[in-house]
Amino acid sequence: MNILIIGSGGREHAIAWKLAQSPNVKKLFALPGNSGTALLAENIHGISVDNYPAIIQLCHDRQIDLVLVGPEAPLASGIADALLGAGIRCFGPTKAAAEIESSKSFAKNFMARHGIPTARYEIFRDIKKALAHLETVDYPVVIKANGLAAGKGVILPDNREQAHQTLEAMLLHGQFGAAGAEVVIEERISGPEVSLMAFTDGKTIVPMIPAQDHKRLLDGDRGPNTGGMGAYAPAPICPPELVEELTETVLLPAISGMRLEGRPFVGVLFAGLMLTANGPRVLEFNCRFGDPETEAVLPLLDSDLAEIAMACVDGRLAATDVRWKPGAAVCVVLASEGYPGKLVYGRITDGGRQKYEQGICFHAGTRHEGGKIITAGGRVFGVTAWDESLASAVRRAYGIVAKIHFDGMQYRKDIAARALPQSAYASSGVSIDAGNRTVALMKDAVKSTYTPAVLAGIGSFGGLFDISELGGLENPVLVASTDGVGTKVKLAAAAGRYQGIGHDIVNHCINDILVQGARPLFFLDYFATSKLTPEITAEVVAGISAACREAGIPLLGGETAEMPGVYQMGEFDLAGTIIGVVERGRILPRSSSLHAGDVLVGFGSSGPHTNGYSLIRKIFASVSLNTVYPELGLPLAEALLAPHRSYYPLLFPHLDKIKALAHLTGGGFIENIPRILPDNLVAKVKIGSWDVPPLFELIQKIGTISTQEMHRVFNMGIGMVAIVDRDSVSGLQQSIPETTYIIGELAPGEKKVELV
Repeated sequence: MNILIIGSGGREHAIAWKLAQSPNVKKLFALPGNSGTALLAENIHGISVDNYPAIIQLCHDRQIDLVLVGPEAPLASGIADALLGAGIRCFGPTKAAAEIESSKSFAKNFMARHGIPTARYEIFRDIKKALAHLETVDYPVVIKANGLAAGKGVILPDNREQAHQTLEAMLLHGQFGAAGAEVVIEERISGPEVSLMAFTDGKTIVPMIPAQDHKRLLDGDRGPNTGGMGAYAPAPICPPELVEELTETVLLPAISGMRLEGRPFVGVLFAGLMLTANGPRVLEFNCRFGDPETEAVLPLLDSDLAEIAMACVDGRLAATDVRWKPGAAVCVVLASEGYPGKLVYGRITDGGRQKYEQGICFHAGTRHEGGKIITAGGRVFGVTAWDESLASAVRRAYGIVAKIHFDGMQYRKDIAARALPQSAYASSGVSIDAGNRTVALMKDAVKSTYTPAVLAGIGSFGGLFDISELGGLENPVLVASTDGVGTKVKLAAAAGRYQGIGHDIVNHCINDILVQGARPLFFLDYFATSKLTPEITAEVVAGISAACREAGIPLLGGETAEMPGVYQMGEFDLAGTIIGVVERGRILPRSSSLHAGDVLVGFGSSGPHTNGYSLIRKIFASVSLNTVYPELGLPLAEALLAPHRSYYPLLFPHLDKIKALAHLTGGGFIENIPRILPDNLVAKVKIGSWDVPPLFELIQKIGTISTQEMHRVFNMGIGMVAIVDRDSVSGLQQSIPETTYIIGELAPGEKKVELV
């Protein structure tokens, strides 16, 4: 068969190289091609890739059996439609199907319609509405031009001011022209990225080997974003079982959805994915082979690419054998001086002509001039090598790189380094580098909590606290408490909202010592996870630090542990310990002073606090966390993840008026209030004596839970209960700057709680 390849980059050279190995291919043509494709195919000049009549005539003249389109722009403008309309087979989607890449707003809405996991987003054309939206979100954002912008339309602002400037540049000043007339404001998620391409005939989908790209220009993922400075395959972070999961949850729903919407997709579907702590999320879909991923993936294909492409076009992929070679492949991009900014090219290069054992130099931006190869683009070569292991493939690739030269040549020296075991510790799944980066990210937040009493904190083997801080107490007693956040962390992970749980653990522990009359001195935290994601850990610790600052105490130390095998992938746990102090004579509860007739005063909660989340997750298991119930007036995630309230600043100044305090945590009213009662008193709690927040009513209605059980599991809007002498109630309520509730009283009887 005769095949025409559309495109001129390294991807197209790699495609031509693979097609040339097929015994079924009679002749290859490339339009326009480059110096590399010229070694394998006849380059066609003088015809623009958007001149469809001329391309159709070329296909008739050269008896082309199949056209394979490399870049996205011709697909987005309808080249496949024109070819198919002329009866010419085309491996590549129609214009309607290519919209999954050419329109980010279409892609995001499409994913939402078909249940494909992706980050939260909103779409805007109006600058005022877009700026107003920025003021409502509590997470970092990515701003994306809706249309194709040559890989430059995705902006990651560092702060709100930069986000404003980006929106104004796109929507007001036309930075990306029509491509930026509509923007997607998307939640910025974190985690390792993986590229998963797949062959499809519109019904069947066959995944390729997963790859990882390196977008940043410089080693260590520093510098500006580029079109890609290298790739490797397979990516160890995406093992076969994960590929299978992604096929079921991402690729198949996408292909089925396109077919159901009348946009059957034929060709290569590319899913750019991020493996977050909450599971995989789709960053974007592309409608073609990736670049430079293709240069790393195709060398591992053990089947006939021409046969696979023809099977996709003819709708018989299910009956086609797609096999892969063992081992690994690595592609290192060699770029021109100035890339990705103002380019300096036209340099003579000695690369691209030699033959290498288990390696090849794919041309990306080159041209012939006077018998010499001249640099003619940003990315000049993609040096690819393959071998039995990733480490040996890396060595081969850089061995070839060492033999190539042109003035101003720049390349990364750490391609695939993230996948190579750095030590025995790293090979066990623990990343020392990730741990170090985590410490660096959270260091400032932790130090912001320090007081003069801190003698040694982060980085030390143990925290040191100056005990003279206790000066002025006649008979000081240290009070300690430790606790965890519980399964609320799973909900936080599912919603991608981590800072609030830092407040949860600090405030929960503060309340636990407040009920003994103590003021907090310092806090220690413990964060454990299957695999450290430094940004997530730092976000949690930032929440802990903020809560400590509000309480006026230092975050003296803690432990951040990475324990693969102990926790499931994406799971983590958070616990904390607080140390406080109280004068011996002021310890609560003052049990001997409790009498029948004493009043129960309730103080409002900010939500479920940190209890009942196993039941909550079960009740709302099939409900999107973005759902806005009318009675709540805000997304479900915001209502459920409201941070645990601290009662310390509210109540500590008034403890002389209080006989006992009960913190309503696990066990609600039924289990917690009896902890502070003598054996001869019952607490009668009057149902309806306070305003129950709508969230608890919603939980009870959906879960069909009895009133008794609701008060045993949840705080029902009362997070702290004080027992006060009847004569002191009015004075206490007047001194508290918020609404308080008289919710019951003590009576003679067996120690327990009665709901009346």
